[in-house]
Amino acid sequence: MSQNSTPDSAASHDGGGFDAHAVERKWQQRWEQADPFKAGGPEDTRPRKYVLAMFPYPSGDLHMGHAENYLYSDIVARFWRHRGYNVLNPIGWDSFGLPAENAAIKRGADPREWTYDNIAQQKTGFRSYGVSFDWNRVLHTSDPDYYQWNQWLFQRLHERGLAYRKDASVNWDPVDQTVLANEQVLPDGTSERSGAVVVKKKLEQWYFKITDYADRLLDDLNQLEGRWPQKVIRMQRNWIGRSVGADIDFEIEGRDEKVTVFSTRPDTLHGATFFVVAPESDLAAELAAGASKQVQERFAEYLESVGRQTEIERQSTDRPKTGVFLERYAINPANGERLPVWAADYVLADYGHGAVMAVPAHDQRDLDFARAFDLPVKVVVDTTAPITGAIPVIDLDEEGNPVDPLADDPSLDDLDPARTGVALAGEGRMINSGSLDGLSKRNAIARMIEELEAKGAGRASKSYRLRDWLISRQRFWGTPIPMIHTDDGRIVPVPEDQLPLTLPDAAGLDLAPKGTSPLGAATDWVETVDPETGRPARRDPDTMDTFVDSSWYFLRFLSPGDPNEAFSPAEAMKWAPVDFYIGGVEHAILHLLYARFITKVLYDMGLVDFTEPFSSLINQGMIILGGTKMSKSKGNLVVFQDELDAHGADALRVALAFAGPVEDDKDWNDVSTTGAQKFLSRAWRVAHDVTSAPDVVWKDGDVGLRRITHRLLADAPTLVEQTKFNVVVARLMELVNATRKVIDTGAGAADPAVREAAEATAMILDLFAPHTAEEMWETLGYEPFVGLVPWRHADPTLLVEESVTAVVQINGKVRATLEVPARIEPDALEKLAREDARVVRALGDKTIARAIVRAPKVVSFSAN
Repeated sequence: MSQNSTPDSAASHDGGGFDAHAVERKWQQRWEQADPFKAGGPEDTRPRKYVLAMFPYPSGDLHMGHAENYLYSDIVARFWRHRGYNVLNPIGWDSFGLPAENAAIKRGADPREWTYDNIAQQKTGFRSYGVSFDWNRVLHTSDPDYYQWNQWLFQRLHERGLAYRKDASVNWDPVDQTVLANEQVLPDGTSERSGAVVVKKKLEQWYFKITDYADRLLDDLNQLEGRWPQKVIRMQRNWIGRSVGADIDFEIEGRDEKVTVFSTRPDTLHGATFFVVAPESDLAAELAAGASKQVQERFAEYLESVGRQTEIERQSTDRPKTGVFLERYAINPANGERLPVWAADYVLADYGHGAVMAVPAHDQRDLDFARAFDLPVKVVVDTTAPITGAIPVIDLDEEGNPVDPLADDPSLDDLDPARTGVALAGEGRMINSGSLDGLSKRNAIARMIEELEAKGAGRASKSYRLRDWLISRQRFWGTPIPMIHTDDGRIVPVPEDQLPLTLPDAAGLDLAPKGTSPLGAATDWVETVDPETGRPARRDPDTMDTFVDSSWYFLRFLSPGDPNEAFSPAEAMKWAPVDFYIGGVEHAILHLLYARFITKVLYDMGLVDFTEPFSSLINQGMIILGGTKMSKSKGNLVVFQDELDAHGADALRVALAFAGPVEDDKDWNDVSTTGAQKFLSRAWRVAHDVTSAPDVVWKDGDVGLRRITHRLLADAPTLVEQTKFNVVVARLMELVNATRKVIDTGAGAADPAVREAAEATAMILDLFAPHTAEEMWETLGYEPFVGLVPWRHADPTLLVEESVTAVVQINGKVRATLEVPARIEPDALEKLAREDARVVRALGDKTIARAIVRAPKVVSFSAN
C-alpha cells in the first residue's frame, strides 16, 4: 500500500454515498456486455484514428509503469472518440523472450504456461483499470498464428538478400548464454537483459541487413520532426551515425588482395605513418600467421586478452595503448611509403572495414599509440594557417619542396604533437601533402578522392555506426528460424506450405542456458529432409530475436487471426500508419529503429503505402519512489493491484494524470490518490445534486459558471493534443468547485448552468475517470455511454473574457489556479502567484530559481 493510503480508505465509501468499487464493477460489466469501444467496420464512414500503446511483456501482473502508459493511451483514444473519430485502440502481448524462459527454468515449468497465466492476469488488470481497448483485436506473439508470419517475413527478407548468415565476432551474454544485437548492449558494456558484462565471441549467426536502409532511416527522420520527441530523433541519428569520406585501398606486401579502409579525412593520407587492424579480425589472424613464431605467440596472447575486454573499455581514451607489430607493411597509395602493420585493440572489427590508416599528428588515439611505440608523427595540416580568403603563399626550400612551418618556425614548437602529445584536430591548410599543399580541408578531401579514383586506389564513400541486426538467439522460447541446413552445405527455406514451423513440446528439453539452442537437442524436431532432394537435413536450431515480433505487430492488429496473410494491405491503407504511439523512451533505439526498418522493407514490397510506422510518438516518464527507480529487489515497489484495491481505478488514473507533465518522471510520494478520491466524490455529488431536466435551456443559467464551462470546452482539445493532461485535470477541478459554489450559494441545484457544467464535467472526465463519468452521465438522466458522446461545442459569445483562469505550476506540477483579469500584466500575475497561499505552502522551504510567465494563462516556477 502506498504512502497515500489510509486504513479507512475512501475508495469504498466516503460518507457521501459514492462507492467507487461498486461503480467500477458496474461499468466494467456494462462495457464487457456492450463492447462500445470496438472499432467500426467498413460501413463506418467516420474519419479514423489509430491509437496504440507499446504492448506489454507478460512478466507478471501489471505495474505502475503500465498504469501510466496505458492511462495516457486511453486518454488519447477516448478523446478522439469524443471528437467524432472511428478509433482503433487494440491490445496484445509481446509474449516470447528470455524472461519467460528464465522464469520457467527457475520454476521447473513450461514457459507457455507461465506466459499465458501472466497474460490472463494482465487482461484482468486492464479491465479493472477501465482501459477502452478493442478486445476483438488481441494478439500474442507466441501464438503460432502470429509467429507464422514472422517466419514468412524472414523468408521474404531472405529472398531480397536482406536476411543472411555469416561468421563474425558477436556480443555474447555469458549469463543468458545467447548473442545480443549491438543495440542490446548498454553504454557500460553490459547486457540490457541480464546485466552481465558482454564479451566477444566468434559465431555463425543470422542477420538482417538493416545497413542497406541506413540512409533512408537517417533521412526519413526529417518526416518526424515536430511529431516525435527531439531527444528520440537525436538518439536515432547518433546511432545510425553516418560519416562521409572515402574508401582507400592499401596493398599489403606479400598479399595479393588489397585492404580497404574508410576515412573521413582522406586529405590527411600523406600523414599516415602506420597501419592498424582489429586484433579479432580475419585479416589480423591471416597476417599474424605469416609472422615469426615469437610474434604468433605474442599475438595469440594479445588476442585472448582483447576478448576479455568490453568495447567500452577498448574505446576509452584514457587507457594505455597496446598492440602487436605483425612484421608486415602496407603501402600508402598517395606516396608509396611503407607503413608498419599493427594489431591494436583500439580498432574494432565492425567499424568501417576493421582496419585504419593511422595519422597520429591529427588523431589523438593514433598519436597516443605512436608515442607508446615510438612511431613517426608527420604533420600535414597547418592549423595556424587561415582557412578563409586567398590561399596563403607556401614557402619552398632550395629544392622547391614546401617548408613545414612547425619544423622551421621555433615559435610553433609548442604545437608539434610529437612534443606536446596533443593531436592537431583543428582545420587549416594542407602541408607536406604534395599536390594538396595550400588547400583547405574540404578542397583537399575532394582533390585526394579524385587522385585516388584516378589511380584505382579509392573512391568516395560513407560509413555508419549502425551495424546489421543480429537476430539469432540460442534459446527455446522464440520464433523458430524457418531455414533448413542440408548435408551438402546449402541453406534452404522451410517450404511455405509447412509454415508455421512450430516449437516442439518443452517437456523433456533442458532449457537451461548452455551456449547452444535447446532446439538442437530436440531430435524429432530438428531432424528433417531437404525439400529439394529428400535427403536427411537439419532445421536451424536458433530462434529469432523478439524484436522481430514487435517490428510489425501494429500491422497484425489490422487483421488479427487472418490465416491467409500477415496483414491486409487494404486495411493498412485505411488505418496505418499509427497516428499516436505511446511508450517509454527506453525504446528509442531498439524497437523503434527496427520497426522503421521493417516498414520500409514492406513499402518496397508494395504491401504498405507509407514509409514511417508511427506518425506521432508520445514518451512518458517513469514512476519512481523516493527519487529512485522502483525495483522488487530494492523493496521500493508500489504494487498496481494494491493501489486499485485501496483507492479504485479512477482515483489512480486521475492522480497519475494530475501528477505532472507526461514526459517527466513522477515520484510516487508526490502522487495524491487520496486527493483524487475526494475530487471524484465531489464531481459525483455535483451530478447527484442536479435537479433540472436534461432539456433545460442553458442560456438561462449563471453566466459566470457558463463561462468557466465553455472556456474548458474550448481549451481542452488543444491541451489534450499537446498532452497537457495535468492542466485539463486542474481545470476540471476548478469547474467542479465553481459548480459546487453555485449549487451552495447561487440559484441552487436547479440552475441550468449547473446541469450544463455537470454534463461537461462528465464528458471530459471520461478521459481520466471513465467509471465515475459513466455514473455521472446516467445520474444526469442519459443512456450509456458517455464515452461515445460527441464533444460539446463552446459558445463563442461566452469566450470573450473579462477574467481568465491562470494555472500556477511548480516544477511542472499544477499547484494553484487564479481568477485574474484577461489583460493582466505579467509582473502583476507573477506577484499574485508568488503570494497565493497554495503556492507558498507547496514551495515550503524551496526557493524560486526561475519564473516563466505567459499572461494571462500560465505561471511556471522552477524551485530548488
